[in-house]
Amino acid sequence: MKRLTLTLMKGNFVIHRLDPEAELPQAVLKSPFYAATRTQDELSIVLPEAIQIDSKTSDSRWACFRVNGPLDFGLVGILAGIAKALAGAKVSIFAVSTFDTDYIFVKRKQAQAAREALLSANYTVLED
Repeated sequence: MKRLTLTLMKGNFVIHRLDPEAELPQAVLKSPFYAATRTQDELSIVLPEAIQIDSKTSDSRWACFRVNGPLDFGLVGILAGIAKALAGAKVSIFAVSTFDTDYIFVKRKQAQAAREALLSANYTVLED
């Protein structure tokens, strides 16, 4: 597999948890980036911190590494390789996948350690 490139996106992100029957807040739809997942237990929403919504609970100050894509669905081990590199550096992750690529969230205070771990694992890391 060719060497993958990740881009550290600008700004901080927040992960919100809402009740499973909650409506998707209108502010989310106007955000330049969001990820929303509804299950029988919750509605989770990832947003830039600048977008304010009411939620049951939230966790802020996440940095985001975007895997530069698009990635083919036939590729194997993309997330596993990144997770392994970051686990070796004791960096916890929150991952979101889309049709084209993956987004790896790490706490902002661990972003530099994550960047160094990815570089050591032979990934290219750019900044937005």
